[in-house]
Amino acid sequence: MAPLAEPLLTHLLGSTWGLLAALLPCPLDAGWIKHREVQIPEHSGGYSAIAYDQAAHRFWLLSDLAEGDLSAWTLPSAKGLPRQLNGLSLKVPASISQQLDGEALVLDSDQVWVASEGRRSRDRPALLLRFSLSSGAMLQAVPLPTDWQPTPGQGLDSNAGPESLARLSREAQPLELLMAAERPLLQGPSNQVPLLRWFWPAGLDPRRDPPQAEVLGSLQAPDGGGWGLTDVLVLHPQNPGAPQLLSLWRRYREPLQWDNQLRLYPLPAAGQVGIALQHWDLKAVGVTPENWEGLSLGPELLPGQPSLLLVSDDNRNPFQSSRLAQLQARRSPSCGVGQ
Repeated sequence: MAPLAEPLLTHLLGSTWGLLAALLPCPLDAGWIKHREVQIPEHSGGYSAIAYDQAAHRFWLLSDLAEGDLSAWTLPSAKGLPRQLNGLSLKVPASISQQLDGEALVLDSDQVWVASEGRRSRDRPALLLRFSLSSGAMLQAVPLPTDWQPTPGQGLDSNAGPESLARLSREAQPLELLMAAERPLLQGPSNQVPLLRWFWPAGLDPRRDPPQAEVLGSLQAPDGGGWGLTDVLVLHPQNPGAPQLLSLWRRYREPLQWDNQLRLYPLPAAGQVGIALQHWDLKAVGVTPENWEGLSLGPELLPGQPSLLLVSDDNRNPFQSSRLAQLQARRSPSCGVGQ
């Protein structure tokens, strides 16, 4: 595939620089190659989200432990493991929540948006939070819509989301966010995981004002039950049109067995159910079965072809580990730029 110019890459995918065509396998059933998988040196652990910072050539990790650690790391290489560069503690006032449970993040210049998972209680609500990336101070707490709030027989289940947060808009457009639960709402179908769009109506400042939520459709979970959605990437086509969602799913089975999948969906509108266009078993790719929770675009391994970065949550369990994997799409030489 011929290399693509940087301005075109930025235009195609929005918040970073990838593109729908070059990121994905071609044909889709060609699958993925595991370029690298390493154990992350011990620091806080509990890593639930990852975001690649292309400009600084580093990645950020968010821990879901009570300390709320957000840390920047070097990329691994043939010469060494990732190395922590710096970190900060995200601070949530006790009046907002007794404990931060950060599960997903979106970098926005000197700010960071975090999805905090709830426990169906007033002292630990599920929230969308805005923080300063320089100090870790909380700048804003946004409650979730009524249908997602805990009432008898309704809302998110305990420890079931929100689990995913991604930039929905392209880079040149006003900021919009996509949020996903981990599991279905209590009042919803048992195999459909709901989505939310967060946006700022005209006249509101995305750097200061709280966003408003719009209910979108849902994603149909993999067959077999027990699956949870842990992260989502929004992929825009080259030309104007609806984006697609590359999603990361996990399932736990006793004793200490993990199943992991990547699944590609269309973005479903309100009232619609997104059916997977393709799915890939990560164990078949050679990725260690683990509690893989975070998904991000990664650096190019070939000109114009971004990689994928995945991070696992060790749950502070001595029988698990914090791991970083880097995947590259298999692409046939016959695949062009728009395929």
